[in-house]
Amino acid sequence: MKKKILYASIFISPIILAFLTLFIGRYPVPIRDMPRIFAYPFLKHSGEIDDTYYAIIWSIRMPRAILAALAGASLAVSGAAFQGLFHNPLVNSGMLGVSSGAGFGAALAILLFNNYSYHIYFFALLFGGLAVLLSYTIGRIYKTTPTIMLILGGVIVSSMFSALISFIKYVADPYNKLPAITFWLMGSFASVSRRDIIIGVPPMVLGIVGLILIRWRINVLSMGDREAHTLGINTNIEKLIAIGFATLATAGAVCVSGTIGWIGLVIPHIGRMIVGNDNKALIPISCALGASFLVIIDDIARTLTGGEIPIGILTSLIGGPFFVYLLKKTKGGNW
Repeated sequence: MKKKILYASIFISPIILAFLTLFIGRYPVPIRDMPRIFAYPFLKHSGEIDDTYYAIIWSIRMPRAILAALAGASLAVSGAAFQGLFHNPLVNSGMLGVSSGAGFGAALAILLFNNYSYHIYFFALLFGGLAVLLSYTIGRIYKTTPTIMLILGGVIVSSMFSALISFIKYVADPYNKLPAITFWLMGSFASVSRRDIIIGVPPMVLGIVGLILIRWRINVLSMGDREAHTLGINTNIEKLIAIGFATLATAGAVCVSGTIGWIGLVIPHIGRMIVGNDNKALIPISCALGASFLVIIDDIARTLTGGEIPIGILTSLIGGPFFVYLLKKTKGGNW
């Protein structure tokens, strides 16, 4: 019964936190006006409301809460899937170069286009997918896809795209384009709006749902290629499907929020402390924990100081020490 209550609390918490975040900010919105603000787009006769309140809730805080929850869920579930797929607790959601590739695509879009909001999404998704394709191609250098070769391919591709990002920053206009690229790479939801939901939500939702549906196959793949073959699993195809869904989720998160580290590494470890190594339970739990975590971090980022702190800074400052705590508490016993 206690476990059921705990699991229910974890799955409900992203919805509660996303709702509560609508009240958090420097501009207070009266609680008594919330029902009318929520009903206004559907019932125009629901009563007169302040246009400022409507804009704050529907155009700023609600899209931000939705995208923060989905981005956190995407990064966490991708990290859990990659760790199970490669049977490596140090793998994160940016494995196979997807984060570096998407970051390069976004930086290139900012460099090339003046009105770059829509181009960022397209270029980030395109180069995130290209990075994974290159990693997978390198991993098949011996016409198979052993785990170690995929990881090495990801390291090589990540290094290449990181160098290309540095080159983009080197040639960018230091007074206009360079600050935009630098701030975007730090990670933030400061500029998101309702139109970002239309573009960013589909790849994230598709990736999350896909990984949840095939989570039992990730259990089989985590046993090793030989054991999976004996159970009738085509490891090459199954790995490609799992990597494809994880790439969609990660690239979708990166294209709306920028590069945010540590979530795909730390959150799955927290999930293992709760449900163990079974991916059938771990992937959904990681999804809920990641969503809650990033919503909280985003609230801290926009309220802690007078300006807005990039989320990537906060996740690194919190994630690093917390990961050390996890290692000390578990003594590496989760694997």
